[in-house]
Amino acid sequence: QPRKKTPSPATPPSELEVLIRARYPLIYVVSWEEQRVRQEVTRIASKLGKGVFEWSVNPGLIPAGSSLQKQKQRDAGTQDPLMALDKVVEHVEPALYLLKDFHPYVPVPQIRRKLRDLADRLVKSGKTIVIVAPRLVLPSELEKQVTVIDVPLPSRDELDEHLRALLKKVDPKTVKLDKRERDELIRCAQGMTLHELEQTLALAVVKKAGVDRHAIDLVLREKEQIVRKSTVLECVRWDTGFESVGGLDRLKAFLTSRREAFSAEARAFGLPPPRGLCLIGVQGCGKSLSAKAVASFYRLPLLRFDVGRAFAGIVGRSEQNVRSALALAESIAPCVLWIDELEKSLSGAHSSSVSDAGTTARVISTITTWLQERSGEGVYVVATANSIAHLPPELLRKGRFDEIFFVDLPVTGERSEILAIHLLKRDRTPADFDLSAVAAATQGFSGAELEEVVIAGLYEAFADRRPLNTEDLLGAARQTIPLSSTMRESVQQIRDWAQGRTRRASSAEE
Repeated sequence: QPRKKTPSPATPPSELEVLIRARYPLIYVVSWEEQRVRQEVTRIASKLGKGVFEWSVNPGLIPAGSSLQKQKQRDAGTQDPLMALDKVVEHVEPALYLLKDFHPYVPVPQIRRKLRDLADRLVKSGKTIVIVAPRLVLPSELEKQVTVIDVPLPSRDELDEHLRALLKKVDPKTVKLDKRERDELIRCAQGMTLHELEQTLALAVVKKAGVDRHAIDLVLREKEQIVRKSTVLECVRWDTGFESVGGLDRLKAFLTSRREAFSAEARAFGLPPPRGLCLIGVQGCGKSLSAKAVASFYRLPLLRFDVGRAFAGIVGRSEQNVRSALALAESIAPCVLWIDELEKSLSGAHSSSVSDAGTTARVISTITTWLQERSGEGVYVVATANSIAHLPPELLRKGRFDEIFFVDLPVTGERSEILAIHLLKRDRTPADFDLSAVAAATQGFSGAELEEVVIAGLYEAFADRRPLNTEDLLGAARQTIPLSSTMRESVQQIRDWAQGRTRRASSAEE
């Protein structure tokens, strides 16, 4: 006898469908993807046997999917949001009403009151109002009547399915993606909307006459555009990796040991995804350069989180700015989130209740809670700080980061390595110089100061119109007073604090 086919499990209803079937009267959907929400509302209405109407300020209230010709016969009076709500009451049959960009009108007293009055009547009539808007605007008077849901960005499976559908519309001869490139394209597209993916592939077809590995670069550029619209996040391009960082052998070994920890194989092994690093140390010793090198090492986009910008603008928006930035980073994931000079942005937490009505304390709480509660999937955090005196202790507690490294002044061998790197960057051969002599003469110099020694030597050589030599470097070193001398007490305080509290980024010692 033929085997009976096992029926495939039914797709579970979406959160929006569950709420509509439960007769929730007012639903507020926070999403940029208006078209995607509209398709979902139409699907639910068809499933439940209900009509669908949509409203926007231009056509007013019209049946969903109306052609442009039918929209010309619209009821002009319903362009007014109050009259549109009256029309909802007049309709007899159960239906779903999608109100697009309705959020500017919600705080208006008449609209607010009307929505409150409608709540009970809609439940009994089988009607549901769905407001879709890119941001939440909800007066306290409506908090009990309105149910708010967020539509997450498309999942990896949804992006994969949409990509398959899009590639079917393209000439198969112009699609030149192997399986690995296709998987990388989908991974890079995470954090984009379906419409943005569609636009990017259309751009690839126009520019490259097809879809090949260059589409991955276009996707990354599109993600840079997404970040560029943020006032708090900045997309930083990395050109080189750890080959441009001298010393720090323990830090490099630590990162190498966790390179494969981002894979699905690591998840199956029971490993949690890596969370990130905190780099503390003397100014100019390579913390920022290391943050860029981490992104290059893991081949991930690098987002710089400027916490200071979160405090700019309208009073009371700082916490919202931080939450929006962190949510954007999660949507862009996988990525490296670089929180630079953390101590400058978050100093004064203890006096926050007096100086800024508690804003700094709330921002710190938002960041620390996110660092602790996030799953770690996709966003690898690298925080850098020069001074720890004013950092809140809760930021440095184990669990926020995988490890806290102390980046100290380079020792003799590391100084030689750093000098060689900067000479190579300027097309000079390190073997032509006595770098051990220069390294011995630059005790207490940071990596940034060693670079300036090379630059100052080049100026001297250029002025005399001759090749750079060792004496130029030694002369520049003798004329430079390093920060470790001018700020001896502060630097020593940082080094003393790091003893026993952090892990050294370098194993070398003088």
